[in-house]
Amino acid sequence: MSDNIPELPIERLRLTGLRPTRQRVALAELLFGRGDWHFTAEDIHAEAVRNGVPVSLATVYNTLHQFVEAGILREVAIESSKTYFDTKINDHFHFFFEKNGSLVDIDTADIKVEHLPEPPAGTQIARIDVLVRLEPTRKKSG
Repeated sequence: MSDNIPELPIERLRLTGLRPTRQRVALAELLFGRGDWHFTAEDIHAEAVRNGVPVSLATVYNTLHQFVEAGILREVAIESSKTYFDTKINDHFHFFFEKNGSLVDIDTADIKVEHLPEPPAGTQIARIDVLVRLEPTRKKSG
């Protein structure tokens, strides 16, 4: 996908070839109507329920993964048991606040990635993920 992504959620779905089902459109409206942000499938499921969208958590997971495959959503794996999704799909990196579990974008101008190894034959680098884990500063004793 390019930076020319349509603003209307239904148009985003049509552009990717995903059939704009009622549930996909409802979830896309929850995701793409507020700018760039980070969320979990559980966050979206809870918001869908609050907004009267009849959808199961499994359907939310499936739909989010379809959006990732279609290139309109980015998956950010924090650890094997915690995955966030990001509506900002261009190359960028993240701070992860360990204490409260929040994810924040890092300005890519602040990071320089150099001297990458050559990928194995028959492969290419798809993207580089940088996740900087943060914790509160510890008070010095003494």
